[in-house]
Amino acid sequence: MSSVLILGAGPAGLAAARAARRRGASVTLVDSSEQLGGQFWRHLPAERPAARERILHHGWDTFRALQAQLVADDGCRILTSASVFAIDATASPSTTGTGPGRVHVIVGPSDGTGRERIELLPDAIVLATGAHDRTLPFPGWDLPGVFTGGAAQALAKGERLAVGAHVVVAGAGPFLLPVAASLAATGSRVLGVFESSRLSSLVRGWLPRPWQLLPAAKKGAELAGYIGGQLKSRIPYTTGASVIAAHGTDRVESVTVASLDKNWTPVAGTERTLAVDAVCVSHGFTPRLELAIAAGCQITDERFVAVDDAQATSVPGVYAAGEITGIGGVDLALAEGALAGHAAAGGNPFDLPGEVRKRRIYEGFARRIEAAHGIRPGWPDMVTDDTIVCRCEEVSFGALCSTAESTASTSLRSLKLTTRAGLGICQGRVCGRSLEQLIARRLPGNTLGDTVSTDRRPIAVPLRLGELAAAARPTDPSPTTPTPLADPPKGPTS
Repeated sequence: MSSVLILGAGPAGLAAARAARRRGASVTLVDSSEQLGGQFWRHLPAERPAARERILHHGWDTFRALQAQLVADDGCRILTSASVFAIDATASPSTTGTGPGRVHVIVGPSDGTGRERIELLPDAIVLATGAHDRTLPFPGWDLPGVFTGGAAQALAKGERLAVGAHVVVAGAGPFLLPVAASLAATGSRVLGVFESSRLSSLVRGWLPRPWQLLPAAKKGAELAGYIGGQLKSRIPYTTGASVIAAHGTDRVESVTVASLDKNWTPVAGTERTLAVDAVCVSHGFTPRLELAIAAGCQITDERFVAVDDAQATSVPGVYAAGEITGIGGVDLALAEGALAGHAAAGGNPFDLPGEVRKRRIYEGFARRIEAAHGIRPGWPDMVTDDTIVCRCEEVSFGALCSTAESTASTSLRSLKLTTRAGLGICQGRVCGRSLEQLIARRLPGNTLGDTVSTDRRPIAVPLRLGELAAAARPTDPSPTTPTPLADPPKGPTS
């Protein structure tokens, strides 16, 4: 019997766990949150349930079915409030001799004491670590009251907290619509949603070969629901515009909104000011690649984990699913997760033709999202010398440029060490990709002089030195000999 370790309990991770259990593998599911569901199915804690929580989520029945099956299954060990901080790909293999390496886990609340270190040696790993918001820097984005779209939605879904009374939502991508809906549901007045891509770009990205969208028709129904909510709440939706500056003393008090050209460069003379007490900004998502890089997985030029038809990475025994292989939404994550879990447990992905078909459909959907809403090269034109580009270390764009000029450095590593940009508590998760692009833009060929990236973090999560030095407790990856998970009754929740 094989043991499969799944890192991440969002849609992809949950689907992978169920698929691996159906193949009879022993599963360990690890997630840093206290609850299953990931960012997409972030929900209220059990002690504060909502009377009609299902209306806050798409696919809520799917989540409840996955959660119920895995929690009740003795063959699936679930570790919550547990973070993988390193993968040692050179460690001794598992008991079967085919494992991908030693996985180091710290168990306990992220800010707690007395956390426990454990080590796992699984036969296979499924990476389903997801992604986080990307926010492009602009003047004032470091003010209190400026939130990522994901943070605002997490507070709305997980705590029923409104980030402000008068809010604007800006950035790019379909995610802006559910963010606005979550804000409106918590009582915020959303003054507008500002999509950076112009209408012509949206049409070119979404409408070629429109018949190919028919298999993903339910996405159209979701969009119609969000549009209906926008109309009901009287939320204006503007294309080719964005927040280019936030203003305030102790917190954001107003924002400047301007039109953007097709490359996202602000158009002079189109600026206008809106009084707000919060702004939510999201320019798509950045995959969480730390563990994939630690495991030695090949990363594509687009900075996603490269996988084959079985969701297998370039490292034997390591599979990947969900947003780290491409930003495509929950349906693609569920299909990829099912295929990855099935293959990790020794199955052939083509045993699941329905999931293969879904993956193909929603991969096409993902390509349309990138074509319509992908970040354009003109965005740095909204950054001024005084703009903070690394919020943790308070490094300005001017300081970054002057250091690069005075040292004649083309190395990302060198500039990080000399300016401390990207070396704060977030370790470049918020600013890293933007720093790379801002620096490269000033160099010949728009290329950095080294192969360093801000995704490479040998220690993936913050640890105390005492925790790092403490002896780890080896853990049997196959504590039980479970029977395969039975298929649930057919229906909409399966």
